[in-house]
Amino acid sequence: MKSFSPFAPLPDQYLGLISAIAIFVLWLGTLVFALSTDLAAIPNWLILLTVITRTFLHTGLFIIAHDAAHGTVVTFNRDWNAGLGNLAISLYALLPYQQFCHKHYLHHATPAQAGDPDFHAPDRSHPLAWYGQFMGGYLTLGQISRFLIIFTLIFHGLRIYLHISGWSLILFWVLPLLLSSFQLFYFGTYLPHRLPQQGYQNRHRATSQNLGVFWSALTCYHFGYHWEHHEYPHLPWFKLPLARQWR
Repeated sequence: MKSFSPFAPLPDQYLGLISAIAIFVLWLGTLVFALSTDLAAIPNWLILLTVITRTFLHTGLFIIAHDAAHGTVVTFNRDWNAGLGNLAISLYALLPYQQFCHKHYLHHATPAQAGDPDFHAPDRSHPLAWYGQFMGGYLTLGQISRFLIIFTLIFHGLRIYLHISGWSLILFWVLPLLLSSFQLFYFGTYLPHRLPQQGYQNRHRATSQNLGVFWSALTCYHFGYHWEHHEYPHLPWFKLPLARQWR
């Protein structure tokens, strides 16, 4: 039987699972910390830093679901992979996992053209109009109603039984969700798939941002390396910098 040293590199098949667990743990840990701290006792700079951190980690939930849709979170067990993807997209915004997967596959099949649920209508190329259409494509009226009902019950329960401030819930849960949705749209849809001045130059109709690895990870988990993702969709988010080196 092969043994693993704690100092040896981990097999690639476990890296997606470990990164997903790390994001889940950090997301939950920062949420508990933020909601259990008296707002009046926190300096403004720490409130801002916590909101930014929570936004980044909330985006991480979507990245887990996205990579699960491509089968790269738990490569050795499809049920675990789908289960973690379902959990991530539920925590993100109570979105149905299978519907999300279907729409994302359509995006890869017909990027930046008719049939792509992420692309804008002819009269909605402005980023704000495009963002509105982008959100509308993933949130039906029924899903919005369910989201509002469930989150209202959760928030009232936390306020009544755990005496958590409503402002804390808004600052550290609702606001990061809203900011995360725009972060994903801006770095993962608008910048990569907007029409370049010279027109689209590749079959993916995608461009990549010229960012170093650190800033690429910080802005949106390497979603800015978007041509690389479309060319190598089997790669998890943390391996996209390698694909950029191959280009």
